[in-house]
Amino acid sequence: MKKTIFYHAGCPVCVSAEHDVIQLIGSENVDIVHLGEDKSEIETAEKLGVVSVPALVTPSQNVLHINFGASIDDIR
Repeated sequence: MKKTIFYHAGCPVCVSAEHDVIQLIGSENVDIVHLGEDKSEIETAEKLGVVSVPALVTPSQNVLHINFGASIDDIR
């Protein structure tokens, strides 16, 4: 089974959401991608439908935007 992907940019909203996601689904079930540190992943996130962070992409490729920390354009 593919893992859930959690995209974030390191802002306080994102970090708080990251802790909650890990607590809810377990670190073994989620890949964490920090777009602020790894800008090469921005294009992949956009192709999956991520428009803002924090966001989860489920194994079935549904995008769940959690609260609002920053738009993808702001991260660039």
